[in-house]
Amino acid sequence: MYTGIVLEFLNMGGSEIMLILAVVLLLFGGKKLPELARGLGKGIRDFKDASEGVKREIHRNINAMDIEDEIKATDAAYPSTPKTGTEAHDANNSAHVDPSAPVTVPAETPAAETPSEIEKNKI
Repeated sequence: MYTGIVLEFLNMGGSEIMLILAVVLLLFGGKKLPELARGLGKGIRDFKDASEGVKREIHRNINAMDIEDEIKATDAAYPSTPKTGTEAHDANNSAHVDPSAPVTVPAETPAAETPSEIEKNKI
């Protein structure tokens, strides 16, 4: 019942559209109509841009999931070779050191001064 009313409303002829445009022209005037149309066009453009952004984000996430699935499948198909002997012992007992990490050297602390040196420095 409700959809019938909506369909009847949307089934307008040329004369009904002309009547609506005439009423809008009388209400807003000739100077205000271009500004309204510009604002309406800008709003529609912003909406389209936002919806395209959402579509791109969805596709990017889907593609990322596909790539992760391919990597997991490749890793399952080609497992890495197990370590033997000292390599396995070293890998389990040593801490990982990043070769690209900056090396920090502790600052040198001055040697403790004797009481006589302290007296000389005061003078």
